[in-house]
Amino acid sequence: MMGTMLLEKARPIDGLLQEASRYFFFTGKGGVGKTSLASATALALAESGKKTLLVSTDPASNLDEVLGLELGREPRAVPGGTNFFALNINPEAAAGAYREKIVGPMRGLLPEAALREMEEQLSGACTMEIAAFDEFTSFLSGDGASDFDHIVFDTAPTGHTLRLMALSQAWTSFFNENSSGNSCLGPLAGLEKQRELYAHAVEVLKDPVQTRVVLVSRAQKAALKEARRSWRELGALGITNQSLALNGWFEPRVEEDHVAQRWQERQEEALCGESEMLETLPLYQAPLLPENLIGLEVLRAFFGENGKSLSMGMEENSSVEEGPNLPGLPALAEQLVGQKRGVILTMGKGGVGKTTLAAALGLALAEKGVKVRLSTTDPAAHLEEAFDGHKGYLVIDRIDPKAETEAYVEEVLAQQPKDLDAESRALLEEDLRSPCTEEIAVFRAFARTVAQGEDGFVVLDTAPTGHTLLLLDATQSYHRELGRQSRTTRPSEAIEKLLPRLRDPDFTKVVLVTLPEATPVHEAAALQSDLRRAGIEPQGWVINQSLAGVKTAEPLLQARGREEVRYLREVVETHAKSPVYRIPWCPVDPSGEGLKHLFSQT
Repeated sequence: MMGTMLLEKARPIDGLLQEASRYFFFTGKGGVGKTSLASATALALAESGKKTLLVSTDPASNLDEVLGLELGREPRAVPGGTNFFALNINPEAAAGAYREKIVGPMRGLLPEAALREMEEQLSGACTMEIAAFDEFTSFLSGDGASDFDHIVFDTAPTGHTLRLMALSQAWTSFFNENSSGNSCLGPLAGLEKQRELYAHAVEVLKDPVQTRVVLVSRAQKAALKEARRSWRELGALGITNQSLALNGWFEPRVEEDHVAQRWQERQEEALCGESEMLETLPLYQAPLLPENLIGLEVLRAFFGENGKSLSMGMEENSSVEEGPNLPGLPALAEQLVGQKRGVILTMGKGGVGKTTLAAALGLALAEKGVKVRLSTTDPAAHLEEAFDGHKGYLVIDRIDPKAETEAYVEEVLAQQPKDLDAESRALLEEDLRSPCTEEIAVFRAFARTVAQGEDGFVVLDTAPTGHTLLLLDATQSYHRELGRQSRTTRPSEAIEKLLPRLRDPDFTKVVLVTLPEATPVHEAAALQSDLRRAGIEPQGWVINQSLAGVKTAEPLLQARGREEVRYLREVVETHAKSPVYRIPWCPVDPSGEGLKHLFSQT
């Protein structure tokens, strides 16, 4: 088998602990196990006698749940660990502290109206990003790094991580070119103080002696494609000190079991298309486990004999438990089709299958004879790949950040008065080169796409939770920023009507997507609470890729199915106030014609 042959050079996952760098970055597509690997690595380094800090830069972090304590912006000792500390860089809290750092020194010196304008100016999504990066860099080159032998970063889903890593270069360029003393983040004087820190952070990231970047993936096509994109884009940034950790590798124990055979075959199919990356990068392999890595005891066992101790005893119970009886995707599609128009948003933690579900729903609705536009705001989108040439009657598009930014800049410049003096135009062009301009352009496109739901269905495969909430909550901030840059025009009708449309249950249907596991379920429950605070009530829940009740003789897969039942019940009995649907694990890769297979599962 070609895929297995490509893994011949792979080392056990505990090889990561040998010749450990001072800094570790774990990154990859959502749901591949970044937090689990980062946590297990940090704990092992700490218990080897090295003072270790585990840092999450993920806006949708589940580090609290894995470690069993509530984390904040300051390092906390992890109970039950030795030399082990952890923290969360919370973007909202970081943005609040950042605003006060910029505005605070001006209190008493400037009029209240000017201070309010500064605070409004510092309320956009890009302020959150630069503020989080501000804290992030302190652990690479500032005071935060000095107290620890190792710092392990559990980073956000790949699109956000790449943006985070590139941000210091983008802002360094902006500092060099901006002569106005102002930016979409407020006075540049506050940013200039961080300039050397940002520049040094990039050098640390590039240094193979100090830093190792671990691309985490599973043997799945979408996850490996994301790892390949990261590998190339990080390389283009000069970050070549990368390794690949293939997590959740499954080796069947039972011959002639159809589910186990198909699982293994899908792994092989995924690997065969990635020979260049697999042959180039140092490769580590971690086994599929019967339970989630939650709690120090389980994390400790992860590196013990390559995690085999976590699988002991699972053959003792070969029962199959199905859990609550839940309808499948046909019932959800039937419920949605009668409306004929509106927006369907698939939302949830990264890696739970939002793209696949959006594609499947779009295809099902189109085949029922309704007009459907399928789009995405996800920077790590795979919609075209999900169809593999079988898109039927759908219109498929993607909000392309680069194209949207170019169009926005051109439009703003074209709207300026013809008699605008050269100096003013130069200042505006400098402002438009800031990284925040992309956020504004993407937001406009998101609002425009939602507006298309007035004439047929729009199915939006949204970004991972943190990014999605930034889009939903940012309307007023973007109004201000659009007005500041364009000056001559008011926000479009699509932007002004965005929140009312999202809050209209007859127009917008939010489908929460989760896996039958602790972290995705709790993340979806938290998202549901946030949506309700924004005046948006979910239409339903979809529990994806469920092994519970799937007929298999493979002990490992049986154990995983039994582990799922508690989470199926938790969704039904505790979290969901709307209908719950279940998609069983699919033996066929859910792309192309495989999308239709999701509707035949029972």
